[in-house]
Amino acid sequence: MSDMKETVLRLEKLDRFYGELKVLEGVDFSIGRGEVVALLGPSGSGKSSLLHVAGLLEEPTSGEVYINGRATSMLNDAERTRLRRDTLGFVYQFHHLQPEFTALGNVSLPQLIAGHSQKQADIRSTSILTNLGLGERLQHQPAQLSGGEKQRVAVARALANEPSLLLADEPTGNLDVETSGRVFDALLAIVQERGLAALIATHDRALAARMDRVVAIKDRRLVPVEIDESTVTILGE
Repeated sequence: MSDMKETVLRLEKLDRFYGELKVLEGVDFSIGRGEVVALLGPSGSGKSSLLHVAGLLEEPTSGEVYINGRATSMLNDAERTRLRRDTLGFVYQFHHLQPEFTALGNVSLPQLIAGHSQKQADIRSTSILTNLGLGERLQHQPAQLSGGEKQRVAVARALANEPSLLLADEPTGNLDVETSGRVFDALLAIVQERGLAALIATHDRALAARMDRVVAIKDRRLVPVEIDESTVTILGE
């Protein structure tokens, strides 16, 4: 599917080693605009490392990361920071919200850092939070929100600067099944509405089965997967 869409992220011959430990080796992968891809793999398989390299938080040992067709290996720190801020959105298993800010303030903060005015940031933040069902919780601080509400604020914050690529690392892994489903519904709806590319690491097969396609880390490489809620078939075996 990704070869039919505008490619947002491409990993080419990617290796990531930590000393003698080989985590990722020879990874080739691409994802197109409007495509939602699930990333499966057991704990310790390298899912987080892959997301960190794709999100320019870590440098690969070798290989190249292309964002919107731009090779990133030769970027300096300032350029990498600007590309992360303007093009990438991150959602983690734990919300990491600023406790002293309201929901609105948490979502407005990255926009202010990017140079938007307070008024612009608040208008956009209100719109995103309302779309995620949090229109009545704008002035609540994280301590006043439920787990699912906090995670939806984290999703809104990741989308605040209108990224073209969303990277999510077990975004519902800390929630119960019912809350997880609601948060994922909200995440999927807004990603599809905005035509983002999204790579979502999850251990939840039911959620993975709802995405456009599924890949898994096997023997340090990414391989395609056929999945339903009860079975996982790694292609090529």
